[in-house]
Amino acid sequence: MRLSSTLMLGAAAGAGLLMRKKENRVKIQNMMESAKQKWENRDKKDFTVEKAGNPDPADVEDNKMVSEGAQTSVQYYNSIKQ
Repeated sequence: MRLSSTLMLGAAAGAGLLMRKKENRVKIQNMMESAKQKWENRDKKDFTVEKAGNPDPADVEDNKMVSEGAQTSVQYYNSIKQ
């Protein structure tokens, strides 16, 4: 118990000394905000990669987008050949 109390006291004292200056406080706040945003956005990034690797036949909007893309390339090819 004594070791953990000493470590916690040392960490608190170190944080206090580090945050004594305003510029250091601003740096720490920016780092914490950046970490928070990365943590909150981690699921959004994973979703697109997961969806791209596993297309769902029941996803009507995705299938519509794919078919429209195919039509566009076919129309372009036909216009060049004619």
